[in-house]
Amino acid sequence: MWIVVALLSVLPFTLFDFWYFIRGTLVLLIASFESPVKDILKEQTVRGVVLFQDIDFLGHMNNSRYFRECDFARFSLYIRNGIFHVTRKLKANMVLGAATIRYRRSLNLFEQFKIRSRILCWDEKAFYVEQEFISCRDSFVCATMLCRQHVLYSTPEKLLQTLCKRKVECPDFPEELQLWIKYNLASSAKLKA
Repeated sequence: MWIVVALLSVLPFTLFDFWYFIRGTLVLLIASFESPVKDILKEQTVRGVVLFQDIDFLGHMNNSRYFRECDFARFSLYIRNGIFHVTRKLKANMVLGAATIRYRRSLNLFEQFKIRSRILCWDEKAFYVEQEFISCRDSFVCATMLCRQHVLYSTPEKLLQTLCKRKVECPDFPEELQLWIKYNLASSAKLKA
């Protein structure tokens, strides 16, 4: 009997990435209890630490873990600024359409870091988000990521208008973001050809 119980309790961890769902649920709960942020353009920060499941053979954070940590930081960003709730209210959805990360210095085992996330701007289909990994040891920006968060079944403008109860003006697109968008368009054109 105990063997069956042990096997059934281990099964979710062997067949699924169960820790992802546990962590995602915790991020959602924590962000829900934190004070809401009224300014949708305000930078928000979450903290983390590099643990054993995050490292690769070289002892520093695995490249794929950076993307996962960014996912959790965006969950927190969208819950705290209200976009997540409005998205659900309008029966819309958001998916990651593109992401580019640039590594500057590795994060090592047990190193504490914070991720700064902010919405830079938006167009008719997506939000553009910048995220930075900052070492708590010396405030060095270890990695920086740009991502395009597609809005499905609605538009960023409609989400923001519902959330803010007014039309929200989009900030200017930073130069490096414009270049990144051009790169993505060229890549798409090449793949379509």
